[in-house]
Amino acid sequence: MQRMASTGNLSEEQVHCSICLDVFTNPVSIPCGHNFCQSCIVGYWKTSSLYQCPMCKKTFHKRPDISVNTVLREIAEQFKEIRIRGVEGKGPSPSRSLQTPSQSLPSPPSWEEVLCDACLGEGRPKAIKSCVVCLTSYCEEHLKSHAARFTKHKLMEPVANMEDRMCPKHERLLELFCKKDQTCVCVLCTETEHRMHYTVPVEREWTEKKVRQTCHHLKVSLKDRMKKVEEIKHSVELNKASAQREIEESMQVFSELVRSIQRTQAELVLDIEEKQRQTERRAGGLITELEQEIAELRRRNTGLENVAQTDHIHFLKKFPALSTPPSVKDWSNTSVPTDMCVGMIRRSVSKLEQNKSFAVFVIYAVDVTLDPDTANPWLQLSQDRRQVRHLGAWQDLPDHPDRFDTVVIVLGREGFTSGRHYWEVQVGEKDDWYLGVAKSSVNRKGRISVSTTQGYWALARKKGQGYRVSTSPPLLLPLDPKLKQIGVYVDYDEGQVSFYDIRAQTHIYTLKDTFTEKILPFFYLYCCDKSSDTIMICPVNGKSLTKQS
Repeated sequence: MQRMASTGNLSEEQVHCSICLDVFTNPVSIPCGHNFCQSCIVGYWKTSSLYQCPMCKKTFHKRPDISVNTVLREIAEQFKEIRIRGVEGKGPSPSRSLQTPSQSLPSPPSWEEVLCDACLGEGRPKAIKSCVVCLTSYCEEHLKSHAARFTKHKLMEPVANMEDRMCPKHERLLELFCKKDQTCVCVLCTETEHRMHYTVPVEREWTEKKVRQTCHHLKVSLKDRMKKVEEIKHSVELNKASAQREIEESMQVFSELVRSIQRTQAELVLDIEEKQRQTERRAGGLITELEQEIAELRRRNTGLENVAQTDHIHFLKKFPALSTPPSVKDWSNTSVPTDMCVGMIRRSVSKLEQNKSFAVFVIYAVDVTLDPDTANPWLQLSQDRRQVRHLGAWQDLPDHPDRFDTVVIVLGREGFTSGRHYWEVQVGEKDDWYLGVAKSSVNRKGRISVSTTQGYWALARKKGQGYRVSTSPPLLLPLDPKLKQIGVYVDYDEGQVSFYDIRAQTHIYTLKDTFTEKILPFFYLYCCDKSSDTIMICPVNGKSLTKQS
């Protein structure tokens, strides 16, 4: 009873070796004060180049002298005896703090029901423990007889396939984990092929990977996937909004096409009717002329018939005048065409084909106005901010940070960060200009170069040099006749800036790039002889887009 009492205030965990996680066997103390099984600490030092405490990591210059802690060994033996009595039913059942050695060998949860291997026949009872030495699972009855015969066998929670937990080479329990080779090993493995490798108990590695790494990875994966779900949902919403915009734009596009077709058909009907009226007027004139000649011929014929009935003298006197042929036209090659309208439909459809892309731009028309804070002092803007001309004289204007101080440029007030936009510019007779779009961050001070590499996407005319686009180097365009009115179409998302000749209804050129910031309409006016020539932003409507030169 005295020996039992000596363990009354201790729990089994207090007499566990931190290396094997079982009740001490021949416990020894090392200089830092921590205790381990003699074989455990000796084996641990063999796997490392340092003599270090597994608990506090204190390092010793040489291997410390160790001796068995007899008091601790006696306490550990008492725990072992109490555990054996609990299994045999000869003593008090051990409390949670005095559990069987199986608790030192935790096994992962199993969803399989493990049956007793010692029972025979149908309806075998469930096993309550598995022996790591016998590789057998036992029910409560068979466990009692097994514990009585093999008191030093280690037990664990029942698991199936015990062979998988044993070292196939040494037939020992896989108790350790080799950090270098990332595999489970037994104690004898650390003396052979895994000698000098750093090993830890499998329970510690299992806990570290499961609790720290696995859970962390799972949380990261969970967070990533939840973020991805939100990203996909957001993309779906953006796509839905984009689809709705496309539907609305398609309705506008096709409505405009229908209006363009109706306008073209109405023009065709008017042309056909005018052709018909012209034909009728010509035919009417021909008929009038013919009827006049017919009347004259009839009059002559009547006169000849009357004279033929008179006496000979009278007949001979009148006959010369009546027999002279009247002055009439040769009608043998005169005709009125019956197919004056043939081909008009084909030509009208061809015209519609040329104009349909221009008609679509109506829905993307924007109201562009000029920003006076950016205008170079040589430039003069109109009251409505839609016209600009080179004044030919310097104006005393506030030194605004957005103002171009050297180059004669003015920017549009409205900028674009997405979508499609269209406007028209009338350049008139002016010979020197750039127009297009520019990045909002372009340099406003000092000399600049207008090119795509500097953030300018433009069409230009230079006096004596013709037309060009602002590629690097500039690309010359053989355009004829002279441009009067230019359409500018911007598709921000597709990275396109296109220019069109409005009078000829033809595409001039398209610059392609990737836009990463706001872009603004811009206008660059050189000084020239006709300084009063004005560049004007025109209103966009269906008529201006479909008229021909």
